[in-house]
Amino acid sequence: MAKNLVIVESPAKAKTIEKFLGKEYKVVSSFGHIADLPTKELGVNVDEDFKPKYVVNKDKKDVVKQLKSLSAKAETIWLASDEDREGEAIAWHLAETLKLTDEKTKRIVFHEITKKAIQNAIENPRTIDYNLVNAQQARRILDRLVGYELSPVLWRKVKGGLSAGRVQSVSVRLIVERERDIQAFNPVASFRIDAEFTTTAGKSFKAKLPKNFNTKEEAEAFLKENIGASFQVADLTKKPAKKYPAPPFTTSTLQQEAARKLYFSVSKTMTVAQRLYEAGYITYMRTDSVNLSDEAKNSAAQEIVSAYGEKYHKARNYKGKTKGAQEAHEAIRPTNFANHEIPAERDQQRLYQLIWQRAIASQMSDAELERTNVKISANKHDKEFTANGEMIKFDGFLKVYLEGNDDENEEQAGLLPEMKKSDQLYNSCITATERFTRPPARYTEASLVKKLEELGIGRPSTYAPTISTIQNRKYVEKGSIEGEERPYVKFVLKQDKLKEEKLTEKVGSDKGKLIPTDVGMVVNDFLVNHFTSILDYNFTAKVEEDFDNIAEGKIEWTEMIGDFYQDFHPTVKDVAE
Repeated sequence: MAKNLVIVESPAKAKTIEKFLGKEYKVVSSFGHIADLPTKELGVNVDEDFKPKYVVNKDKKDVVKQLKSLSAKAETIWLASDEDREGEAIAWHLAETLKLTDEKTKRIVFHEITKKAIQNAIENPRTIDYNLVNAQQARRILDRLVGYELSPVLWRKVKGGLSAGRVQSVSVRLIVERERDIQAFNPVASFRIDAEFTTTAGKSFKAKLPKNFNTKEEAEAFLKENIGASFQVADLTKKPAKKYPAPPFTTSTLQQEAARKLYFSVSKTMTVAQRLYEAGYITYMRTDSVNLSDEAKNSAAQEIVSAYGEKYHKARNYKGKTKGAQEAHEAIRPTNFANHEIPAERDQQRLYQLIWQRAIASQMSDAELERTNVKISANKHDKEFTANGEMIKFDGFLKVYLEGNDDENEEQAGLLPEMKKSDQLYNSCITATERFTRPPARYTEASLVKKLEELGIGRPSTYAPTISTIQNRKYVEKGSIEGEERPYVKFVLKQDKLKEEKLTEKVGSDKGKLIPTDVGMVVNDFLVNHFTSILDYNFTAKVEEDFDNIAEGKIEWTEMIGDFYQDFHPTVKDVAE
């Protein structure tokens, strides 16, 4: 029997770590939490300072039995669960359930699974951090109290089998409110003017009128003013501009970008990232820090200089905007920048490549651009057309990566042909197209995560489970709205002839966006009416801040729960009666 027993959460992680530790160490897995609140009862003693009752679940009995026998034989037990609140609670439950003594127990943490990081952790063990444990306990107990007390009220007042949760209910509220905004939206029509011009050298480009016309009559009248007109370049300005790389990934930005570029759901992104972490390819995937260690920055610098040359490198430090971000942690990055690719299954390779590109780009030079703005005048009216172009003078970080964008309407500025002021231009065509204002967009999983983060609701570990829960409970579903045909008008002026076209377009089709179900709407309205504070965005964010303060040892968890419960419990009783 090895003298040292190392306990981690997952078998995949155990395999990776065992490679680094030699035969003095046996590495085993606890398969996540071994103890939790009971499923069939509240499990929290409200009268005794909210003392929780933890039980070993049936499916963990064998694991615990095996861990007890192994730990009895080992000289030193190393608790190596993840370095966040959840991981700290797992380590604490292991110590309690296995009755480990302080003398033979050591707690170690690392945020990447590499030989160096593991050896460094073994050389610098610590004890269990009870502030982190208490922050996790507070979240678990508060959420249990809310779920346990609110759900029966929903069964009686709405319908049986429903359940409510603190962060889930607020997420559903966001989706319901957005749906109501869409239902109440009245589109307003206006006419957009686009034109195509050709230079004397025969190169064509597109321009537009900066302001739309409100009515069909105004648009038609304007096109008529252009019959027989001659056009020239009234003004041309060129300005240097810069583009900066995005910071390396946090949990939420990784979820958003993997949705945009790889079409992954939020939970799929987390599953794939978990595999990459456990295999030792990336750093820990639950983080809200954009920080990179000095070692990581140096290693990225070497990679950039050797692959692209000195002028492509620019060392940068990023500061997070997230309240309570753990700056000691790092952003998500490759553990070894020299691995441009990894031997893994396709989805893991694609996500790894995204993480590699984003982290490398964050340490690269700005892209240098030249932006051109052209104003075009006519001899028959005083309105000016404008055209914008963008030219890349030095690609910098764009050589590797450009962040995706959620705005479906954004037009990319292309290159414009060579022109100078007073040049004659030939008009090929001018169109006036009827366009309608668009309702607010429904949330995607990733844009909902972005919104929750902006509001300070939830933390890196809670986004994916929250989004899965509201769908599993059938409060929200992924849309399959086909949309409907809408008629619109387009005028075309070509070779001084004006014609009107009647066309149709498909509007309102929303596939894969989050839409509240009828039950979701009813439950939301009931909770908003009766439990204002629980569904209040600021209140929910304040609770998250309290958890952060508990984690930093600034407040007592029992006091925080007590303050919450003395308002919450009487409200539940009132509503129930």
